[in-house]
Amino acid sequence: MKKTRGLEKFDNLVEAFSVLPTVGKKSALRFAYHLVLHDNFAAMKLANALESAVRNITKCERCGGLSEHELCDICLDENRDVSTLCIVESAKDILILEENNLYDGLYFVLDNLDEAHIQKLRELVQEGIEELIFALTPSIANDALMLFVEDKLVDYAINFTKIAQGVPTGVHLENVDMLSLSKALSLRTKV
Repeated sequence: MKKTRGLEKFDNLVEAFSVLPTVGKKSALRFAYHLVLHDNFAAMKLANALESAVRNITKCERCGGLSEHELCDICLDENRDVSTLCIVESAKDILILEENNLYDGLYFVLDNLDEAHIQKLRELVQEGIEELIFALTPSIANDALMLFVEDKLVDYAINFTKIAQGVPTGVHLENVDMLSLSKALSLRTKV
């Protein structure tokens, strides 16, 4: 990015915004300009929120979700369904499911496959999990991942399920990828 003469701090701010996902140079420039010249209060609020989040948010030791403590509020919630465990790809997926009140069980972020992480999953399953739900992005790689996890947990009496997939509501068939269309046809339901 071309540097603005004599505005190194402004250029650094634009550069900081541009490293965010889906934020291009033009958007980063608009954000920086707005915060510096039009809303100093929002800029300070953003700076304080960022600093606080970076200092205080970590991964939950049990599920891998976001937490301000060793264990997250979900893992500590005695009202959760402790017989179901939802496997997700990232802590962000937990936030999406929780925001929409779509699920009331426990979670596990499967963001790596090292033996220590798989052992953590086994320990969680041993606590009485009856159903393990895979909430992963549909792909051949994730299908293989599901088989891998099933193989690692073969000694436990668990029902393995995965979220349904198919044609999204309001999308014309011409705009649906072939894998989704194929799954939608093979997993069709009675009306």
